Amino acid sequence: MDPKTALESAYQLLNDSVLCYKGNPVGTAAAVDSTVAAENYEECFVRDFVPSALVFLMDGKPEIVRNFLCLILELRNQQSVMAGHERALGLMPASFKVPCEVDVDVKPSADFGDRAIGRVAPVDSAMWWMLLLRSYVLSTGDLELAHSEIFQEGMHQTLGLYLIESFEASPAMLVPDASFMIDRRMGVYGHPLEIQALFYGMLATAQELLIHNEKNEHLLSLCKKRQQTLRSYVRIYFWLDTERLNEIHRYKSEEFGVDAVNLLNIFPESIPDWIDGWLAPETGYMLGNLGPGRMDFRFFSFGNLLSILFGLTTEQQSAQIMNLFEHRWDELFGLVPLKICYPAVTGDKWAYTTGSDPKNVPWSYHNGGNWPCLIWAFVGAAIKTGRVDLARKALNLAMEKVPDDNWPEYYDGKRGSLVGRRSNYGQVWSAAGLIIANHLLDNPDSLPVFESINF
Repeated sequence: MDPKTALESAYQLLNDSVLCYKGNPVGTAAAVDSTVAAENYEECFVRDFVPSALVFLMDGKPEIVRNFLCLILELRNQQSVMAGHERALGLMPASFKVPCEVDVDVKPSADFGDRAIGRVAPVDSAMWWMLLLRSYVLSTGDLELAHSEIFQEGMHQTLGLYLIESFEASPAMLVPDASFMIDRRMGVYGHPLEIQALFYGMLATAQELLIHNEKNEHLLSLCKKRQQTLRSYVRIYFWLDTERLNEIHRYKSEEFGVDAVNLLNIFPESIPDWIDGWLAPETGYMLGNLGPGRMDFRFFSFGNLLSILFGLTTEQQSAQIMNLFEHRWDELFGLVPLKICYPAVTGDKWAYTTGSDPKNVPWSYHNGGNWPCLIWAFVGAAIKTGRVDLARKALNLAMEKVPDDNWPEYYDGKRGSLVGRRSNYGQVWSAAGLIIANHLLDNPDSLPVFESINF
């Protein structure tokens, strides 16, 4: 499909997906697809709406974004509480369902993981909400909204929840499986990179949007210190290049005391066979996960791209990540951008990592599938690192295939040559991601709206 027609198709899908409540636009459905019985895809998911919202902001249509931000704050109160638990006021819903037009007295119904597969609360929703609020403020200049009492209270409660003391000795955030975009069991419990990148971006955003007064002084101080320690920790311990790989290969295990080099007791025997020779000089990436006795060597695209956009990586690390994309283009892009995770887990490891999940079979869905929605983050990261050539190459791939295939949610296969077996068509963030990517290449000066600022 030619670029003009592809963009027209993307905008048509985006406009068709808009959800209204009492006559006002409040979000977009996850998919507009009558062929697949995925009932919850009629809902507005917080993380899915972000690309749509960015398009609306770029096009000078902020009303729907403002309505969404306000509605999410209202929906926090719908959270049910189990006996023996206190209400976590800082938690925000994964999605909400808008009532039919005739049900004017019925309020939107929020899901805090109660209806999700695995029944896991969404850790990333509040992070995306705060990052989107920043984009809204930068695009409109409406700082008054962020400084309003209800928004200040919302941010304060969220940060209070996310910065609460735990049994961790690490500045990274500990979460369960299925608590973010990878929303099914995939062995990403612990400290997944994507959560650390979002957490870092949220901490930076808080320092911009929270009013600097006596009431917030302690919280702002915590945000700044946690952001600094998180940045240092991730840059050192999550980073992998050929030099670092050789260090890990020669690690001594079971070291004790303050002089220990192998702080997390990583065993060199845990290095997978596929990594040997996969990294070329001048390439590198952030590991997918890290914890005591555990180093997940899988490459997770979104976490690496968000790390670049939010400034969690150094300039050199950012350049090396983009070099890796170029060096391993056929494996990480294939026919349709972009692999969400590489490599897929297979065999017995697939069985015990995913619980034999039939949707996460090797090279499908979150286990090595290709996701067009990631194109916006890749193009943004490529532009930020000066790799416009890679940005255009990736966008051209997406333009050539995704619209013709009716905007699938994901693709299957080692090279992404097959439309996902259980993929929805009319997936809205696939279309929105392409619009954003095209806009960024035409107007790279708009990139700061998508980035976070270092403090």
